[in-house]
Amino acid sequence: MTDSNIVLSGIYIYPVKSLSGISLPEWPVTETGFKYDRKWMLVDSDQTFLSQRRLPRMALIKTALTSDSLIVSAPEMDTIALELEPQDGQTLSATVWRDQVDVMAVSAKADEWFSRFLQTPCRLVYQTDKSIRQVDQNFAKPNDKTAFSDGFPFLLFSESSLATLNKAMPLDLPVSRFRPNLVVKGCGSYAEDSWRDIAIGAVNFRLPKPCSRCSVPAIDPETAKTGKEPLTTLNRLRKWENKVYFGQNAIHDNYGILSVGDEVKINLSGAKQPPL
Repeated sequence: MTDSNIVLSGIYIYPVKSLSGISLPEWPVTETGFKYDRKWMLVDSDQTFLSQRRLPRMALIKTALTSDSLIVSAPEMDTIALELEPQDGQTLSATVWRDQVDVMAVSAKADEWFSRFLQTPCRLVYQTDKSIRQVDQNFAKPNDKTAFSDGFPFLLFSESSLATLNKAMPLDLPVSRFRPNLVVKGCGSYAEDSWRDIAIGAVNFRLPKPCSRCSVPAIDPETAKTGKEPLTTLNRLRKWENKVYFGQNAIHDNYGILSVGDEVKINLSGAKQPPL
């Protein structure tokens, strides 16, 4: 396969950190990554972020976007609509891993809804445009920013990598288990391990670091039950320095609109990361 075969085959955003994602045919890239991607998150009583690692039930909450609302739904719950650009909430300081981030509380109505479904007290917060969260400076430039992602604006992998992993299990786990933003096709499995600088359509990306995987891919998004795969197989095939890896973190150099079908150009390659 040559680089000219590679195209963008999937675009995904996750408006609320650790809730279900949305598949889109095209979407704009903004300062912090895809527009509305992980601009909201849930925090506990200590203002520390919540994720499926602590509350697998979060996987059951669906999100959708309209022209002016974020729509949230869950089993046996009334659907609620929230403002896309919250304006007037209380300002708080929230913890996302090692970062302290200024956030805005969304509404008491949202807090009650999420607390009731997750059966634990929590608040929904939003990252305003004034709130700046830098990407890890060990892997990024000073002006690189992200929203409430675990660390990087984008996660990318190829369809062939997922197919190879599924064959090794053998299972047929969907893309949604791995929560990417960008999925590409037309390259060999794990080809992305050696990519360092790529262009997708008119947007340029650096791929500084492979993505180490936590327990979330083992949670079935339809049932919220945790299984052994894909972590068992990743532990056998994709383990390096006591972590398992699948996919590449990516940082954008410019803004634009990405569309499924956009050509992917490999501008710079290097040694495989992780070196497997």
